[in-house]
Amino acid sequence: MPSARNKIAQQIISYKLIAIIRLHNSCSVQATLNCLVQGGVRALEITSNTPDFCLHIELARQQFPTVLVGAGTILNSELAKQAIAAGAQFLVTPNVNADVVQIAHANNIPVLMGATTPTEIANAIAYGADIVKLFPANALSIDYYQALKGPFADTPMFAVGGISPNNTSAWLSSGIQGVGVGSELAKEIISQHAMTEHIRFIKQFIESIY
Repeated sequence: MPSARNKIAQQIISYKLIAIIRLHNSCSVQATLNCLVQGGVRALEITSNTPDFCLHIELARQQFPTVLVGAGTILNSELAKQAIAAGAQFLVTPNVNADVVQIAHANNIPVLMGATTPTEIANAIAYGADIVKLFPANALSIDYYQALKGPFADTPMFAVGGISPNNTSAWLSSGIQGVGVGSELAKEIISQHAMTEHIRFIKQFIESIY
């Protein structure tokens, strides 16, 4: 019987997409989350540098019980503890940090760990990262990822950083398990018309993935 942690990690992989919410205004977050969920996004990452990120994790867990809600930009153990206390179902880091994995796994929560080089990826695997977040993907390339597939063929990876509707299909076709998309999806919504249009855009983007 798979653990809750493994089940969530496999769900994330099956969804192929995490929407990354990094906004400057706390009051904008809920409208953006509503757009994403109505558009069909099933995994949300609220970053720690979004104002009131713990509050928004709590609210999202209450409002969207069928959607996975995680915390991103988890740089250290203190942020990990705060996010887990708020109800985060997975953690995402930009860096390799053994303490974050230890805290997450003690709470049966998976970690997507940011790594760039083969050494960082090997360390992330050794620490127990559930998924490697290849970051920043736009500073690397699909060719770089395909070179990594030789030694890390069994390691699930998500490309994050500079991912957009223009390059998502190419990344997924390369064999990577999924992508994290930020500003292209998680826009600040300023009107009902903007919300309607953005939901349409999100639906079209998700249809292109599947």
